[in-house]
Amino acid sequence: MAVPKGSPELTTARREEIIAACETLYRTMSFKDITIRDIGNMTSFGRTSIYTYFQTKEEIFLAILQREYEAWIAELDALAQRQGECSRRDFACGLAKTLERRDLLLKIMSMNHFDMEQNSREENLVEFKIAYGNSMRAVIRCLDRFCPEMTAAEQQDFLYAFFPFMYGIYPYTAVTDKQKRAMERAGVKYVYQSVYEITRTFLNRILGVTAEQ
Repeated sequence: MAVPKGSPELTTARREEIIAACETLYRTMSFKDITIRDIGNMTSFGRTSIYTYFQTKEEIFLAILQREYEAWIAELDALAQRQGECSRRDFACGLAKTLERRDLLLKIMSMNHFDMEQNSREENLVEFKIAYGNSMRAVIRCLDRFCPEMTAAEQQDFLYAFFPFMYGIYPYTAVTDKQKRAMERAGVKYVYQSVYEITRTFLNRILGVTAEQ
């Protein structure tokens, strides 16, 4: 059965097709090299129709980022509901594992957020901020589960340490051969760490987890 023109179902289907096309391109191309024309060439309805759903390329990337946050929230809620051990060390390991599976989230976060948000309509930005806020509340639910002795102020301090940290994970864990050669020539020592390793180490430190615990 065909989806009626102008129906909410068609709007949703076409938005998802645009988002999926952009995500596919972003796997092999940089943000600056991707154009609306490139995205349109990968959809069933062409470039001009994209503007019915997204006015800028930044709005499409913001939608991808929103979807990534929503997927991360589902993982955080599963972590908060996990049975068994619930120490701070377990929390650090569990949270690090959720980010290990969200490479696209971390990659887009490492871009210039100011420009991406500035070049998106306010209604799109509101939808994104809802997902962003929900992710913070999901982390709080994890803190309630794994660190029940934390005060509200301590939870807030954790959020304001952890969320800015997330923006730098991708550049430190996805280093190209060109960057490695440049660092070697500049005399900068680089020790590779995975997303899981760098995140777990950071979390253990800010949570006060010691080697003996």
